[in-house]
This record gives sequence, C-alpha cells and structure tokens, in this order.
Amino acid sequence: MRFVSALLAVASVVSTVKGYWLGDIPHQGFAPFAGSPNYPVFRNVRDYGARGDGVTDDTAAINAAINAGNPCNKNCVSTTMTPALVYFPAGTYLISKSVFPAYFTQLIGDAANPPTLKATANFAGFGLIDGNPYYTENLNWKSVNVFFRQVRNFVLDTTAIAPGTPATGMHWPTSQATSLQNIVFNMPATADVVHVGLFIEEGSGGFITDLTFNGGATGASIGNQQYTMRNLKFNNCKTAIIQLWDWGWTYHGLSINNCQVGIDISAGGSSKIDTGSVTLIDSSFTNVPVAVLTAWTTTSSPATAGSLVLENIALTNCPIAVKGPSGTLLAGGTTTIPAWSNGHRYTPAGPVQSAGPITPNSRPASLLAPSGQYFTRSKPQYESLGASSFLSARSFGARGDASTDDTAALQSAINAAAAQGKVLFLDYGLYRVTSTLKVPPGSKIVGESYPVILSSGAFFNDVNNPQPVLQVGNQCGQKGQVELSDFVVGTQGAQEGAVCVEWNLLSDAGAPSGMWDVHVRIGGYTGTQQQVAQCLKTPGNGAVKGGCVVAYMAMHVTKKAGGLYMENVWLWTADHDIDEAANTQITIFSGRGLYIESETGPFWLWGTGSEHHVLYQYQLANTRNIFMGQIQTETPYYQPMPNALTPFAPVAALNDPDFAVACAGVEGNCAAAWGLRVLNSQDVLVYGAGLYSFFSDYSTSCSTFSAGQTCQQRITSIEGTANNVNIYNLNTIGTREMLTRNGARVAWFADNVNTFASNVAVYKSS
Repeated sequence: MRFVSALLAVASVVSTVKGYWLGDIPHQGFAPFAGSPNYPVFRNVRDYGARGDGVTDDTAAINAAINAGNPCNKNCVSTTMTPALVYFPAGTYLISKSVFPAYFTQLIGDAANPPTLKATANFAGFGLIDGNPYYTENLNWKSVNVFFRQVRNFVLDTTAIAPGTPATGMHWPTSQATSLQNIVFNMPATADVVHVGLFIEEGSGGFITDLTFNGGATGASIGNQQYTMRNLKFNNCKTAIIQLWDWGWTYHGLSINNCQVGIDISAGGSSKIDTGSVTLIDSSFTNVPVAVLTAWTTTSSPATAGSLVLENIALTNCPIAVKGPSGTLLAGGTTTIPAWSNGHRYTPAGPVQSAGPITPNSRPASLLAPSGQYFTRSKPQYESLGASSFLSARSFGARGDASTDDTAALQSAINAAAAQGKVLFLDYGLYRVTSTLKVPPGSKIVGESYPVILSSGAFFNDVNNPQPVLQVGNQCGQKGQVELSDFVVGTQGAQEGAVCVEWNLLSDAGAPSGMWDVHVRIGGYTGTQQQVAQCLKTPGNGAVKGGCVVAYMAMHVTKKAGGLYMENVWLWTADHDIDEAANTQITIFSGRGLYIESETGPFWLWGTGSEHHVLYQYQLANTRNIFMGQIQTETPYYQPMPNALTPFAPVAALNDPDFAVACAGVEGNCAAAWGLRVLNSQDVLVYGAGLYSFFSDYSTSCSTFSAGQTCQQRITSIEGTANNVNIYNLNTIGTREMLTRNGARVAWFADNVNTFASNVAVYKSS
C-alpha cells in the first residue's frame, strides 16, 4: 500500500505540473480596442496545429497563431490595440519559411525547456524569425518606431541548411522597449559557412541579454543607433560581432571563444568610419587572435568616430587586443586589461586625442557581484513554479477595459498575492485606477503582453499635490524586495499631478529589487485620451492646450530607497500617436523623467531610456552608487515653443532646474530639458550615453553639424560636488555644449565630431 501511495503521489505531482506555468495557467487577457470581445491575447501554437515533433512542417501553424485576430502585420504602421503573446511549448518546430511576429507581439518559449525552431534544408526566408520583413525594398515597419516586442527562450537552428548557403537566425531591426532573452543560435562550424546568427541593420534600440552563438560566419552582424547587450557567448564563429554602424553601444559580459575575430568595428575604413562608439566592459576573449579590429587612427575621419573604451577585459591566448589599420594598437596575450581607450578624453579638461591606458573607474563594492564585475540579474521567469503559484488579476474582478474603475480589484489582487507568497499575473488589459496602487514588500507582478495601469481622475490632476500611481513600498525606506516585469504604467486625460511610479523600498544590495521590461508610456495610444484628437501638435504656437498636461513625473526614487535593479525600462512621453495611421505627432506635457534622490543607492540602470519630459530626462541629486549602461534621452520635440519654463514651475524641494536663473546670459536655446543632470552626487558611473535633441519646434533642421547643432545649448550638467562621476562614450546630437560643470562649458560639439553625434570617449570628473 505504501508503494501504491507513493506512485499516486508522484502521479499527482506530474498531473499538477504539466510544463512551464505560462502554458498551464488560465488566460483571461482582454484587449478592449481589438474589435472583438473574443480577440485572443494569448495563443499556444499547439492550438493552431503546430506539432513540435521535429518532423512536421509547422510554419503555417505558427504564423496562423501569430495572425489570429488580424493583428498589425503587413501594411500596418503600428498599434497598441492588438497585443499578442504567442507561446511555444517545449519541442522541435520544423519550419521551411520565416516566422513573422506582428507589431506589439511577444514570442515566448518554455523557459525551463526552450523549444527549437529548426530550419529545413530548403528553408526560404530572411531569418527563421523575421522581426521586420522586406515585403518591398523597404522594411515593413519604420525601424525607429518598432516598440514593445519580445522574443525569449528559443533555440534557432540553421544546421540543416548547407553551410555555403546564406542563412540568418533572426532579423531584428527594432527600437525602444524591445528585448531578446535566452536564445541559442546553432549554425554549422565549417570553413565554408556563411550563416549569420543575428542581423540588425537599423533602428533605435534596445536591449538584448543571454544569447549564445555556436558556429557560423558571424554571430551577430549589427547596426543601430544605440544598444545595451549583456551576457552574450560566442563559440567557434569566424567573427563574433560585426559592428555595421552605431552612435553608441555598450557590451557587458561578452564571452568570445575560439573565434578568429572578436568584435570588428572597422566598417567604412579609416577615411570614413561608420561606428560611432563602443563601450566594452567585464568581458573575456579566449583563443581569439584579434579581440577588436578597428579602423581608428589618430587621423581617421570623423575626428572621434571609432571611439572605443575597454574596462576589465580578460584575455586568454589572445595575441592582439586591439588591431588598427597599421597593426597592433594594444597587445594582448594572457592578461587582463584594466582600462584602455582611444578617442577624445576630458580628464576633466580636454579634448585630448589619444589611444592608451586610462585609470579604470573606482567601482563601489555595493554595485558589484562577488566576481568583481558589475551585478546583473536577468528577468525572472519563475521556471521552477507551477501554475498554482500564480494569481490572476482578472480573477479578482479587475476588468481592464480602460473605463471601469479597477482600483479596488487590483489592490486586492496585489495584497492577496503578496500575503500568499504568490506571483500576481496581470492579464492583458488597460486597468483604470483613480487612486494610488500600493505594492507591498514581497510582491511579484508579471504582465501578459504589456498590460497597462492607467491613472485617471481628479486625484491625480492637482499639480500642487502630486500623487503616485504605482507606489512601491508604502513608506520611504520600507525594507523588503519586489520583482516587477512586463507591464506599463500610463495616464488617461489631464493628470497634472500624476507620478507614474514612486519607489520607496529599501532592498539589500546583495538581493536588490528589480524592474524588467516595465515601462512608463504617457499618451499617444488608444484609451489615454491624449492622442491626435485631443493634443495634435501646433508648430509655431507655444500655448499649452487644455487637457494635454498629462503627468507630473515618470518615476521618483525617494531619499531612503535603495537596492533597485532596472533593466530595459523606458520612460516615454509619446511624441506621436502610435494608434493613428500616419503616426502623427502630438504635443503633451510631462514634467519630469527619472528622479533619483536616494541617499545610499545602489542602483543599476541597464539599457534604460527617458524621453520628452519638460524639465529633465534623468536627474540624480544628493545620491551615490549608481551604474548606468547606455542611457538614452530625447528632448521634447516642441521646445522651445514653449520652452522648459512652461508649464511646470520649478519646485525647490525636488531640486528642479530653474532655467530662468540658470539661463541668464547664456546664448542659444538654453531653457530646454536636460538629458542628464547630476547634483552633489558621487560614484555615478555612466557606461554609454546617447543624449539627443533632434527638433526645434518640430523642425529637424537644427540637428546637423552643417546647421551648427543648434536645437539646444546644453544637455548634460554636473553641479556641486562630483566625486567619481565619470562618463564613457557620451554622445550628443543637436546640442552645442555637450557637457557643463557648474554652469561652465566643458565639451563643445564642434571639437568632438563623430558620425552623426558628437562624442567624448572618456570624461572623468576629477
């Protein structure tokens, strides 16, 4: 009987835990503007006929799952109205043509047993997964407007295709709020192989993590405005990475093994270099003859193009660390490179054109893993949990229809999940809330295809009494840990006092809280009442239209908070209407971007962006212990009509910039939003920054070198004390003074001409 009981117990466990929880839980996501109450947000490819047996051609079934409900695909500009999460259980899915994910669609495999997409020998297509097809000579979607997409947990296998036949694992020209995670690219490893794992030719990204490339001619052939990539492994590729072009790129945790060339940034040649800048940290090269191949020389063109910064790079049997057109720039061997750069340096004065060792950044211990590298943690996918460990928001009565007041239902769901030690599954929907949602310590919240928490009503519409929409930690400095992933916080209608996210929680530096793919998206989509119909742009008219002041601040980290890890977080005030056929520009006003005033830290910002806020995009005040990897900003397109004096008055308690005072006597368009402002802070380490000002009153004529980069006068400010405040590869566009210190100019755009931006490879505050 005991034996039988044991068998029954095992059978019970097997029947309960069928597979990855995402495929087992009930799915109740509701897309209120998709056109049908039965629109399927969640799709399991097996339900559409895919077999995953490695024998059946599953191409048609997979694309049928993607296209169910008529999502935004061919001949569609963009949308938020037809979200989709397409799930692949474990198995081998044979495909003979490309898989085409639609706009606002996620492809997610079983995280515990990633499925394989295996190409047939006669495969036809540009990528097993083609994220932006060429139906004509142009990409289907304008690459700089491809947002809110994910692919994770797959093996992409091209080994059945003849090595000498061109093949690509994934084609991925996309932009902000997109991510790739946990993908293996398997390619032939023969002398005649011409396969490429990942191909990106343009866009404005983005974040990628945890990819492995085996074999192939090139692991990743990539070009984009800016990117953060970490934990990429390359084994037995001819060339691990070909950098086609960029303005700024940050790599962390690369492991390049048995490749002939590690990173090739020589595109264009020394007379016209195409790579703007590369920041490479905490990485290793093993049995690689040339780690980095560059076209840079002291006389190459443009003056700062090909800027390269290395820090903490381990070499094993790597004869040449950096090779230029005339030979070795930096010798290799079996050694560790503490820090080295080529390009323009300001330490703190400059520019000095140089190639050679630099003093590595002094790294605070609280920012580091035990290895001495910067701490990282990939988005949790809860592989070990079964379906019973998840609670559904809609099961607590939340409607997600953008009109019902879901405050009480959502709060009940959040509280119940935290109290029971479970994960709250935020089924897709637009959840309207009329008072603050409070996230207690111990909470874990996971969204389904970017559901939205949408503030609305008078509670959030008093500019003199701002209120948080999502408050993490009920009191400033409350201790505990929270994990948030895959959802959006936004506002509906006039919301002059809405602070989209307020972070009060203090987490242990060794076990920080995290935000992964959590975005603030203010305006420009259906349900917000902040679209073309309400807030159409008015060039030449600086009046503030009623109802178009829509947020007080995107995110506020308060004084006693700390221990927060942020990865691929985009704090975006919309510049255009995503759901309008022409992507027409709009003018809406959000006061502030990300404000960190924590007294202790630590904070990790991997691949974050903050755009189009009135006063600043990033402001750090009286804080310390902050890592920033390839931050990206854009100034509001309407400024200076009106300028940053309107409509938000500076608040001294928030250390707001007072442009009326700071701009006295300063030439040019001074009263424009700061990209990055650092006040009285220490141990702020920026590993790549793209701070852009493309427009002046909606005209781009100001953003070129020939026009004098006159969109705004200043964009980066370091004020007060600044101990160990350092920036690698600062790239600015449309701005004359790249960096100021206590109001005085440090770096001038014309001294630091790069491909399209101006670049300073190394800035040290002291």
